[in-house]
Amino acid sequence: MYEKFSKRVSTVVEHARKIAREADQEYLGTEHVLVAIMREGSGVGAKVLSSFGVDEYRLKAEIDRLVRKSMEDTWVFGKLPGSPHLKSTVATAVRMAQELESKEVCTEHLLLAMLREEGSVAERALLAFGATYDKAHAKTQELISGD
Repeated sequence: MYEKFSKRVSTVVEHARKIAREADQEYLGTEHVLVAIMREGSGVGAKVLSSFGVDEYRLKAEIDRLVRKSMEDTWVFGKLPGSPHLKSTVATAVRMAQELESKEVCTEHLLLAMLREEGSVAERALLAFGATYDKAHAKTQELISGD
């Protein structure tokens, strides 16, 4: 799919799987990856989230509220499949990394892609914290350039 995901993204994906299992959810969604970015804590994505006043506790509370609301009539069984929103988010993150001529997909690419994934739990949670694509993109550029 893409040449390379950063080691940090691989760690984030492992955290996301654990987070989904901790929540007894039978799928891997954008919300799990979003919390995993915060839990991993050292990437540009986590720093951008922190700039919006996001911490793992508040983020999980907002996501729990959104998931409870959306899962009332939904049941998923079997392996831990990726949600359609997650699949789309990863594809968007790959395109963003390629467009930015990055050698790896990093947490900032995932975060920005989540903000482009309209209707996903992650996008709705981020908007609740005032994080828009434009603001997050600007903060990402600031952090990457070292300003």
